[in-house]
Amino acid sequence: MKYKYLFSKGKIGKLELKNRIVMPAIGTGLAGVAGEASDDIIRYYEERAKGGCGLIITEITRIDDEYGVGCAPQLTLTKPYHIPKLQKLIRTIHKYDSKIFVQLHHPGREGHASLIEGRQIVAPSAIMCKVVQEMPRELTTSEIEGLVKKFVTGAKMAQMAGADGVELHAAHGYLINQFISPYTNKRNDKYGGHFVNRMRFITEMILGIKHICGADFPISVRIDGDEFLEGGLKIEDAIKVARYLESIGIDAINVSAGTYETSLTIIEPISFPQGWKRHLAQAIKNAVKIPVIAVNVVRKPEFAESLIKEGTVDFVGVGRGQLADPEWGIKAMEGRDQEIRPCISCLHCIEELGKGGCVKCGVNPRMGRELEFDGFKEDGKGRIVAVIGAGPAGMEAARILALRGFKPVVFEKENQVGGQLQLANKPPLKEKINWLIESMAFQLESLNVEIRLNTEANIEVIKELDAYAVFVATGASPIIPLIEGVKGKSVCTAVEILNGKIKPAGENVAVIGSGMTGLETAELLAASGNNVSVVEMQSEIGGGIYKVNLYDVMQRLGKYGVEMLPSHKLVSISDYQITLFNTITNQSILKPIDRVVLSLGVKSNKEMIVSLEEKFDIVRIIGDSGKPGRIAEAIREGFEKAYVL
Repeated sequence: MKYKYLFSKGKIGKLELKNRIVMPAIGTGLAGVAGEASDDIIRYYEERAKGGCGLIITEITRIDDEYGVGCAPQLTLTKPYHIPKLQKLIRTIHKYDSKIFVQLHHPGREGHASLIEGRQIVAPSAIMCKVVQEMPRELTTSEIEGLVKKFVTGAKMAQMAGADGVELHAAHGYLINQFISPYTNKRNDKYGGHFVNRMRFITEMILGIKHICGADFPISVRIDGDEFLEGGLKIEDAIKVARYLESIGIDAINVSAGTYETSLTIIEPISFPQGWKRHLAQAIKNAVKIPVIAVNVVRKPEFAESLIKEGTVDFVGVGRGQLADPEWGIKAMEGRDQEIRPCISCLHCIEELGKGGCVKCGVNPRMGRELEFDGFKEDGKGRIVAVIGAGPAGMEAARILALRGFKPVVFEKENQVGGQLQLANKPPLKEKINWLIESMAFQLESLNVEIRLNTEANIEVIKELDAYAVFVATGASPIIPLIEGVKGKSVCTAVEILNGKIKPAGENVAVIGSGMTGLETAELLAASGNNVSVVEMQSEIGGGIYKVNLYDVMQRLGKYGVEMLPSHKLVSISDYQITLFNTITNQSILKPIDRVVLSLGVKSNKEMIVSLEEKFDIVRIIGDSGKPGRIAEAIREGFEKAYVL
């Protein structure tokens, strides 16, 4: 076996697990409206169990209906009627020899009044979370005692449903963490003050669960190895917490990091490498004898194997990796690493969940929709489908068509597949995009999909194929504004910078437009030794970019000293200066500049569509060809339209 450590058996308490792969808790929004385990969430977890995961930890599970709503809908254990459907979920997981823990949760000050019928959120102390920006009410002593009982009741209900154990969520700035951390706990009763008092809340839970559920019912506790907050928990505090929890009988420590206020360290954007916080897990593992689970941006099986082999962890948390590919485990076990569809840390999952919907995956459109896309009808009968463009939309469409028994023929005018991905991978710290390109190309190769590189598609060639259908994935082109000087020799597009056609060095460069492409192009230019300014007509830089991704790139641009000019409209361009109009002061500004880089969005390439629709009965428009979007939209459209052809 290629990964003997990853696929060795392990134990948490007396519970034996078939391997060392753990799916940590990830909110889904797939539960029923009353908090029951819906058919959708059952199938979602079943796919991961069937795919080889050893231990699944459910999404945050509510134990308090009055103040404890983390998201809606959400798995819930507050009423007896929640047990039967949870039991069905658990039995489904057990069919595959996988185990399941139910994670018990309360958001505390990281909740929202809108989720609890307008009631004020609660916390150990009246300290507002800077992200949520709602002032919590301080819990009374008797309310805290009541919450302890609710956690214990939730654990008992999980056990009654057949769960193999429970996990207490004491990380990420949620309620239990709020009691443990001196940053959020300023109480002066028995639940605040010195260390033992701050640990009392979780202590009473653990002792209560052990008393009600029995000493052999496993309890895992998820903790922060570091909150990354001034005045918050650091690794030395986390070690003390872990040792204390071990001393009162818990069975495993699950190490994570961060709070909402340092959210980049919880669900990391693309710039964070695998294992960047492994030192936290290592320090805690060195301090305790019970098993340590940890998340570490694990994407590759070989890296997961190294963490166990080197003694950093006992069990590897693979969360987003199993969203991107539910068969992550079985493919790793069989040595089929190249077949794994990789998570690229785009944060599409958490961004979509934050909008109040269900979790979605940028590279796996079937995730969360497993019942809707339940297998592939193999009814293609060898019919030829022309796919014009080998970007993410075209490649995904070709993959699904091949799985269905069609014969896709892909036309790509460039000398490589990837389309816009071959630009997205050029800014600093975007190497994970290459993983996606390689994975998609390998899948097409494995399916014997014909790809004609350096080939422009035309009506005659497609007619010669006698194509049953045509998928148009011709992408999009940069928007060029109609302003004075835009055709000057000092003007280029972000595409020309990213593809390496133009390589400025030591120049004063103005990037026009602060979308993600503009900001990442600015970073590439700054890293190449240029003095860069970003000009944005809107009042905010990066409008529309998910805040975590925006903050991530802005931090690096700040270190490079990149100038930000929001509320400035580009009026004209000359060889060595640009004219800007300040929309706040209504004043014009002349700014010396050597080069102007346009990043004002893209327009769909629709030139062939009308002719194709006149000549062929079935034409499907996917990706940027229809409407410019992101990787997630391109792959989803390619998947969906090929699935229903």
